[in-house]
Amino acid sequence: MSEPPDAFCVGPREGLEIEGPAGGPLTFKARGEQTGGALLVFENVIAPGDGPPLHTHRDEDESWYVIEGGLRFRLGSEMHEAPQGSFVWVPRGLAHAFQNVSDTPARILVSFTPAGMERFFDAFAQLGPGPVDPSSFAVLGREVGMEIVGPPLAKSDPL
Repeated sequence: MSEPPDAFCVGPREGLEIEGPAGGPLTFKARGEQTGGALLVFENVIAPGDGPPLHTHRDEDESWYVIEGGLRFRLGSEMHEAPQGSFVWVPRGLAHAFQNVSDTPARILVSFTPAGMERFFDAFAQLGPGPVDPSSFAVLGREVGMEIVGPPLAKSDPL
């Protein structure tokens, strides 16, 4: 039987920062190797109008807390507004996407249970700066059980 993970505290502006896939930095607050694989948590900055393609996760539930700005979410076939202070939870297997509908960058706290999606974000950051090739989401996502099932909301449901 393995030892339980150690408790830890990550302060403001602390944590490993990488370039996120949605137009801004992503700062890890808790990774699977710190939580015994139970949890992944990161703060993410989302550029105005940006967001991921419609996708599913085979193995993880995902949630978001909107710290600043405003997002909209597609959860299955339903659209939801998520202004500052909103919480959104999506069970594994449900198609979902979001978009920053603010004129300024949005900040969100994202969690996955269990952990495991770190590998996607780490690999995405290795692609380097510049425009994102949409096929990158599909290729890198497939390796961690994420399937792209549609375009980003900016294309499927323009504002």
